[in-house]
Amino acid sequence: MLSGYALVGAADSDSGSPAASQPARGSVAGCADTRDKRELRGAWLTTVGNIDWPSEPGLSADEQKKEMDQRLDEAVDLGLNTVFLHVRPTADAVYESDLEPWSKYLTGEQGGDPGYDPLEYAVAEAHERGLELHAWFNPYRVGMNSDIEELADDHPVRKNPEWLVTHGREGYLDPGNPEVQKWVTGVIMDVVERYDIDGVHFDDFFYPYPAEDAVFDDDESWERYGDGFDDRDGWRRDNVNEFVAGVHERIQETKPWVRFGISPFGIWRNDTSDPTGSATSGLESYSAQHADTRAWIREGTVDYVVPQLYWERGFDTADYEELVPWWSDLVEGTGVDLYIGQAAYRAEDKGWSDDTLSKQLDYSADYPEVGGDVYFSFKSLTNVGKKAYENVVEDHYDDPALPPLADDSRDGEPLVGAVEGLTATVEDDRTRLEWKAAEGASSYAVYQLDAEEAALVGTGDPERYCDVLSADNLVAVTGQTSVEDGADEDSAYVVTALDDYRVEGPADEIADTRS
Repeated sequence: MLSGYALVGAADSDSGSPAASQPARGSVAGCADTRDKRELRGAWLTTVGNIDWPSEPGLSADEQKKEMDQRLDEAVDLGLNTVFLHVRPTADAVYESDLEPWSKYLTGEQGGDPGYDPLEYAVAEAHERGLELHAWFNPYRVGMNSDIEELADDHPVRKNPEWLVTHGREGYLDPGNPEVQKWVTGVIMDVVERYDIDGVHFDDFFYPYPAEDAVFDDDESWERYGDGFDDRDGWRRDNVNEFVAGVHERIQETKPWVRFGISPFGIWRNDTSDPTGSATSGLESYSAQHADTRAWIREGTVDYVVPQLYWERGFDTADYEELVPWWSDLVEGTGVDLYIGQAAYRAEDKGWSDDTLSKQLDYSADYPEVGGDVYFSFKSLTNVGKKAYENVVEDHYDDPALPPLADDSRDGEPLVGAVEGLTATVEDDRTRLEWKAAEGASSYAVYQLDAEEAALVGTGDPERYCDVLSADNLVAVTGQTSVEDGADEDSAYVVTALDDYRVEGPADEIADTRS
């Protein structure tokens, strides 16, 4: 039931937005209830072990940038709208940091300067392509014992050896040490404050997975900080809960449009352990990693969850058809979004076929609480899972999708105005659209309309035109102020802006290729 070691499961910017609390001056209401054209379609871009990027340590800055460009171009071609970039795999940094050393997966040596800032570059390039970029952190993992022996001199464990707890062949920062909690939160907030990221993301690694003959020796912190708890397991869960809540609170205080989510192991508890658990019989994240996902959801200390449902339909131990409804019921009415972690890497496993992933999405579609999917890992979509994912695209990703809202309550209340200066030029077999940058826009949505639909937009009345700004008419999402589409001399185009919260602004100008 355990997944592999890698995953089971800086552009400076102001800490606040100038338009973070009120609508843009002169703007009108946008379209409310835009959920039908929103879906998270993501993939984990893993750096640990050089699984997805960079392909190997020691590449030059230009080579690494070229590979990142290739990954992001592939994301667009694959119909994705979100990339989860692994920026802190082992208490190190895939970005320029004064707190922790450069990751060894960049240069081959922890602390080695790659000659540029990979996160700064990735954020800018992702946004230009209309992709969201969520910064993925491992809060506690330090690495294998061999990694620990080669830690850079400025690694936090070198400076604070009492923070380290070994577990079998791995080392972890001690979640029960308040200094660790403060440090890791500070590392995360440093990224939130300095980079224009769209989200902060954790995977399933909190306390370590069980390992044969391995003991997580946190006796010292338990004896020092465990007063008030009847047992160590409850104390450990509280350590994780308090950390998660603290990170969420700090993000909300600093940049509330930055979404915070976690991808836990797919089983919270079995119903044999807790009658409210799922009808499964596998490892439980509640007791194994001391990750009480249900508490985070009920208390609203996460914005979304991505349970790793890496098992096929009909698998007795953990049936996909049991877990999707269980997680759907858990998030219903809470305001916490649910996306499903999909095992693209298992596409050629026994019991799987080229249509397994697509059929799993068919099944999930019957549960309105499921708002998208995230695939592990990125490269699997173009190698071992290529055919399976092609079926997903054909069956489910025919049209682009807007990203989910950062705050559902803001839908229909944009902080951006209408896009101006829209023009369309038809040459050969292409239509080129251009427009002026809209103040406060994070990205743009492009719609292709027929004459009747364009006339509705021309009324300027959202109640009349919102229905035509539909998923079927959406042809592109981009961070640029131009886009090309297939030539159609009988179409009109409308472009809307999305603000930091991903709320869509009003439609106004129409570019008509017939004129």
